Amino acid sequence: MDLSLLWYLLSILLVLIGLAGTIYPALPGLGLLAAGFLLAAWNGNFVQVGFWPLTTIVLLAVAGMVIESVASLLGARKSGASREALIGALLGGLIGLFFGLFGAIAGPVLGAVIGELIARRNLPQASRVGAATFLGFLAGTVAKIACAFAMLGVFILALLF
Repeated sequence: MDLSLLWYLLSILLVLIGLAGTIYPALPGLGLLAAGFLLAAWNGNFVQVGFWPLTTIVLLAVAGMVIESVASLLGARKSGASREALIGALLGGLIGLFFGLFGAIAGPVLGAVIGELIARRNLPQASRVGAATFLGFLAGTVAKIACAFAMLGVFILALLF
């Protein structure tokens, strides 16, 4: 089997796992997606996909990762969350990654709620903070998926033109 074909198959595998990672929070989806595109471009000697498309792809990946990381915290902060709730959301997100998809979603929300309860002992406020953290998580996921499809579009356009 041609070595070039193996590199393309590996790049396709990275892209597919990257696309799955845009939905499954425990996988570095955008990073894997960018790596797959970079590998395919390298394997093609950067003839069809060159510097500018790859730079755009990497910038979209970084932007998507930053937005995803900050979105839950911004959601919590927008609801008037305390410092403890923000720290709880961050810690809950990190701990939640060890518990699969459910943990990755529930971790930041539970962390924010617990942190807010510690800070203010006010269940209605803690509930608002938890809901806002979840909405921030959803917004981050939507932004990450949008970045993934934009990366895919840039790569396909570079191949076609």
